Amino acid sequence: MRDNIKKYWLLFFTGVLVILTIYIFYLDWQNSNKKLTFAVLDVGQGDAIFIESPTGVQILVDGGPPKKVMSKLTRVLPLFDRSIDAMIITNPDADHIAGFLDVLKMYKVGQVFEAGTYNDSKIYQNLKEETKNKNIPNSLAKKGMRLDIGDGAVIDILFPDRDVSDWTTNDGSVVAKLTYGNTSIMLTGDATAETEKIILQEYSTEFLDSDILKVAHHGSKTSSSREFIQIVSPEYAIISDGKNNKYGHPHQTTIDILDSFGAKILRTDQLGTIIFSCDRMGICKIK
Repeated sequence: MRDNIKKYWLLFFTGVLVILTIYIFYLDWQNSNKKLTFAVLDVGQGDAIFIESPTGVQILVDGGPPKKVMSKLTRVLPLFDRSIDAMIITNPDADHIAGFLDVLKMYKVGQVFEAGTYNDSKIYQNLKEETKNKNIPNSLAKKGMRLDIGDGAVIDILFPDRDVSDWTTNDGSVVAKLTYGNTSIMLTGDATAETEKIILQEYSTEFLDSDILKVAHHGSKTSSSREFIQIVSPEYAIISDGKNNKYGHPHQTTIDILDSFGAKILRTDQLGTIIFSCDRMGICKIK
């Protein structure tokens, strides 16, 4: 009888050890397969970028025009996920912020960052009022600010470097760099060639060099100067634009500049939502 009990406990502890070993290997596998998700959402003529760090921190950079972003978020967010850690408003024009009003109805948002430029539109005023009513902390994005989003992934704010409250919304646009391991992504909002010139003067070539560029202002010819593209030298250039839009975006001049530096151009009007999944070693898969 005693021998049977010993045999039972031996089998029990052996089973527990096997389960623990499998679980440890599973955790190691999970850690080695952590990915950064970077998705340029197809919201038509506008900007909306979803970022999820390897630890699950979620950032929405711009919200696109009205009634566009919600259906696209369902592709990158789990069904029952109803929270977003932060929203970044690169500029307060409707094609960047109107969708945020829809987001705030469905998601709990932890923090808002914005450039500090001003728009007197009803959409912008409604957004400011809604964030205030929900007691969401609101901060100005400033040069030198670093958002640590987990597992070494960071978002560095490069611009504004000054008070831009009386600047045009495009000139004062937030510019940031997302980095995870060997992967770097330049986020340019609607920044103009004038903004790019300031950034080129303030940062080294090594720092600005990026694997992926979210092309400024939907490929407008007022952005993406030859000097800026040469220094950033992206492998991929992503343009968020609407099909047959009335502005003629992207402009052929911008396409030619990107082509001349060997950037692979990906456009939401042609491909829909563009999703990069990147590991720490700098290997990115495109969905």
